[in-house]
Amino acid sequence: MLYLVATPIGNLGDITLRAVDVLRAVDVIASEDTRKTGILLKHFDIRKPQLAFQEHNEARAGERIMTMLAEGQSVALVTEAGTPGISDPGFTLVRRAIAAGETVTVVPGPTALIVALVLSGLAVHSFTFRGFPPRKPGARRNFLAMDRESPHTLIFYESPYRVEAFLRDALEVYGDRAAALARELTKLHETVQRGRLSELLAAVGQTTPKGEYVVLIAGAGAPSPLRELEGVETES
Repeated sequence: MLYLVATPIGNLGDITLRAVDVLRAVDVIASEDTRKTGILLKHFDIRKPQLAFQEHNEARAGERIMTMLAEGQSVALVTEAGTPGISDPGFTLVRRAIAAGETVTVVPGPTALIVALVLSGLAVHSFTFRGFPPRKPGARRNFLAMDRESPHTLIFYESPYRVEAFLRDALEVYGDRAAALARELTKLHETVQRGRLSELLAAVGQTTPKGEYVVLIAGAGAPSPLRELEGVETES
C-alpha cells in the first residue's frame, strides 16, 4: 500500500497520532528531503529506511517504489513539509500507483495554503490555489493575468528571493487589491502581514525576506475585509 503522509509544516507537535503509527509500520519511507525527514523521524524515535524521492529523480525513484509496491511492501511518501503532491513531488507516483491497481490512501494533516487562508482575513468560502508562479517576469505576468477576473481568493507559493518581484507584478496585473503574506507558519517566528498589495510590496522592500511565502490576494470584485486595512497589519 502507498500512504501519502502529511507532516508538520513547522511545529513538530502538529503531527497526527495516525501519521506516527503509519511511519512506524511501513517498510520504507520515500522522502523529498531525507535530511529533514530524518530530523522528524529521530524526534519521534522512528527507525525506518528512507528512499530519496524528489523532483530530480522522480521517474527513477518512482519506478523503484512501484516495484516495492508490486512486491507487497508498504511505502509512506512524505514531502519536505505538509501534504505530499501539493506543489511537491508525488502527483505522478499517485497516478502510476492508481493505474497499476495499487491501494493508495492519505494520512491527512497540515497544509500551508489552508493555514494561511484561514489567517489571512480574506474570503475563505471559495479560493483558487495556483502554486508556484513562473520565475521569468513575462511568463509570471501572463500566469497572473489568467485569474484577473476570478472572484475567488487567489493563493500562491513564492520564494523569498522572488516575492518582491511577484508582488510588483501582481500589483500591475490585479491593481491594488487586499492581500496577505504568510511565512514561517506554526513556527516560533510565524508572521502574517495584511494590507493592500502596494503596502505589502513596500513592507517587503524594507526587509530581507526569509522563509517560503504564501501569498493571498482578494478575488476580483471581492468586498474588502470588515475592517479597512490602513497600512500593513502584522501578526507574529
